[in-house]
Amino acid sequence: MKTITKAPILFRGGDYNPDQWLDRPDILEKDVEMMKKAGMNTATLGVFAWAKYEPQEGEYDFAWLRETMDRLYAAGIYTELATPCGAKPNWMAKKYPEILRVQANGVTDHQGMRHNACPSSPIYREKVHNIIEKLVEAVGDHPGLILWHISNELGGDCYCPRCQTRFRDWLRDKYKTIDALNHAWWTGFWSHHYNDFDEIEPPFENGEQSLLGLKLDWRRFTTWNMTDYVHSETELLHKLTPNVPITTNLMEYFPGLDYHYLQKELDFVCWDSYPHWGRPDRSITTTFAMTAFDHALIRGCKRDVPFFTMESTPSLVNWHEYNKLKRPGVNRLQGLQTVACGGDGVQYFQWRKGRGGTEQWHGAVVDHDGRDDTRVFKDVTETNAALNALTPVIGSLPRAEAALIFDWDSRWALEDAWGMQIQQKNLRETVCALHEQLGRCGVDADVIGVEESLDRYKVVVLPMLYMVKPGFGEKIRQFVANGGTVIGTYLLGYVNDSTLAWLGGFPGDGLREVFGVTATELDTLYPGERNTAAFPDGSKAAIQDYCELLETTDNTDVLATYGEDFYKGYAVATHHAFGKGHAYYVAARMDADGNAKVFRAAMAQAGCTMQTLPDGVEYHCREDERAVYHFYLNTTETDKTVAVPTGADLLTGKTVSGEVTLGRYGACAVEVVK
Repeated sequence: MKTITKAPILFRGGDYNPDQWLDRPDILEKDVEMMKKAGMNTATLGVFAWAKYEPQEGEYDFAWLRETMDRLYAAGIYTELATPCGAKPNWMAKKYPEILRVQANGVTDHQGMRHNACPSSPIYREKVHNIIEKLVEAVGDHPGLILWHISNELGGDCYCPRCQTRFRDWLRDKYKTIDALNHAWWTGFWSHHYNDFDEIEPPFENGEQSLLGLKLDWRRFTTWNMTDYVHSETELLHKLTPNVPITTNLMEYFPGLDYHYLQKELDFVCWDSYPHWGRPDRSITTTFAMTAFDHALIRGCKRDVPFFTMESTPSLVNWHEYNKLKRPGVNRLQGLQTVACGGDGVQYFQWRKGRGGTEQWHGAVVDHDGRDDTRVFKDVTETNAALNALTPVIGSLPRAEAALIFDWDSRWALEDAWGMQIQQKNLRETVCALHEQLGRCGVDADVIGVEESLDRYKVVVLPMLYMVKPGFGEKIRQFVANGGTVIGTYLLGYVNDSTLAWLGGFPGDGLREVFGVTATELDTLYPGERNTAAFPDGSKAAIQDYCELLETTDNTDVLATYGEDFYKGYAVATHHAFGKGHAYYVAARMDADGNAKVFRAAMAQAGCTMQTLPDGVEYHCREDERAVYHFYLNTTETDKTVAVPTGADLLTGKTVSGEVTLGRYGACAVEVVK
C-alpha cells in the first residue's frame, strides 16, 4: 500500500492560523479541544506567518509555533507546515524593492496582497532559504511534522528586466538560432521578424500580442520559471528533512501554470476545491460532475499516488460573485466524492474565521461566535466521522479503464486563437461534459497529459485537443492499431506545438488516416443558435457552439448527420476501423443524449465494464492488492436505488448485496475483499 506521509491516516484537517490569536491563549487552548471534538487529525500551519516568524530582518520567533505543534501532537493532530513564502513581510519590500513584481502593463507592484514577489529575484530566493533553514532548525525534528506545504496557490508572472533576461536565455536554449524562432513564431506576419534574441520582449499588454508563438512560449517560460523557484525550496527541504514529503496546493483548472510540468517537484499533489454550489444556472449534479473532473485532472498530474484536497469550505466562500451556503448534506457528499475519486484527505480553509482582512467572511469550521454546536460544526463532525470510516481505502488507487487527454499548451493555444468564439471557446464545459459522459456509463476515467503512456486504457478521448504536438499522432496511431479505441472531437489537431497550422488537412500529424475523416470547415454558432444531429433510429440531439464539416473515406461509418443548414446530411459522428482498433469522431458539440450514443457504442466495442446508473448517481472505483472499493454517490435530493456488488458498506458497517437505496445526497462505499 502506498501512503503519502509517514502516518497512514486519511487527512481530516484545515488551515489554522494561531499566529493571529497569540494574544488569546484561551482561544488557542479551546481550538485544540474543538478540533478533537470535530474529528480533525491534521492542521496546516504558517501559510502566511512570515511576519510573525521574522518581524524584523534577522530577528526570529518560532517559540509559539513549537508550542502550537506540541499542543496539536499531544491531541493526536499532525502538522502540515507551510513555507511562508506566499506573501513577503513589509520590511522586506521596503528594504529590497527589486523583489517586487512587474505586471503585464510594465508597472512595478506596490507592496500588498499576496503572490507578490519576483520568482527570479536572487535576493528573494536568499531570504526564502534563510527562513526555511531557520524553520527547520526550530521545528524540523518535531514528531508531529507530517509534510511540507510549499508556499500557497502558486501563480502569476513577472515582467521585470530580470525575468525578461531569463526569458531570452530560455528562448536561446530552446531554439538555438534566431532563424528557428522566427520560423516557429511565423514572424513574417505583420513584419515582426527578429534579428537577435535581445530584440524580444514578453507579450506586454500594450506590446506584441499578434505572435501566438510568443504568447505561448511566455506561458511555458512562466511555468518553467515558477518551477525553478519551487525547486529552490524543494531541493533545500529534501536536503534538510529527507523523510518529510513535499506538496503544494494546486488550483483545479487554473490557467496560469502547466501542472503536468510543475508536479515534478512534488512528492504528491493536492488542490483547493471551491465549486459554485447553488448556482441557479447549474444543477448540483452538474457541479459534482465538474468537481469529479477537477479531481481527475489533478490526480492525473501524478496518477500513481493518491492526492488530497488541501482546501475546501465547510459552508461558503467570500470571493464568488454571489456567496451561497452549502445546503445540508452537500459538504459530506463532497468529502466522500474526494475519497471516491482517489483522494486520501479532505481539508478546509479555514478552521477559525479571522476577525479582519478580506477573508473575515470566508467560511470556517468555527465562526466568530466561537461555538462548537453550530450547524456547520456539526456538519463537519459528521463528515469527518464518515471519512474516518473510509480509512481502509488509504493508498488505493482509482481503477480507470478510460482516459481524457488534457494539455495546458493546447488550452493556451486555443484560448489565444483568433477564431471560433473569441471570448470563450468553452473548452472547460466540453471536457467536463465528456468526462461526465464516461461516468454516466459507470466508467471511471483518468485525465492525463500528452506525455503519459496509454497502455493501461481501453478508451482514450481527445476533447478539443487543438494542439497536437509532433509525435502524438503516432502515439494515437499505435494505440488504435494495437486494439485501442479513441474518441476525437471537433477542433482536433489544428496546430502544432508552435501554434502553426498543420498542413494537408485536419486533424493533423497523421490523425486523418486514423479517424477516416477530414475536417474541411468549422461553423461557429451564436449563443442560442442550434443545429441537430440525426441518428438512424430517428432520435435527434441538440448541437451548439461548433459544427465541423467533414469529408469521410469510403470505409468510414456515418453514425449521425446534421439536420439543418446548408450542411444538412453531412456527417456529424463517425466510426472508423483502423488496425485492430476503432476511432470515433464527433464533429459538433452535441448534448448529453447525442454523446451517450457515441460513447456507449465506443465503450461497448472496447470491452469496458459499463453500468446503467440512475440519473444523478456517480460511480467511482478504487483498488489495492487487498480489495476493490465501489463508491455510489447520489447527487440529487430524491432517493435513488442502485445495483451494488456484495460486500461491506464501509459507511454503515453493514453487508450489502443486490440493491441499495441512497437518500438525499446519500452514498455507500462497498468494500469487496479479493
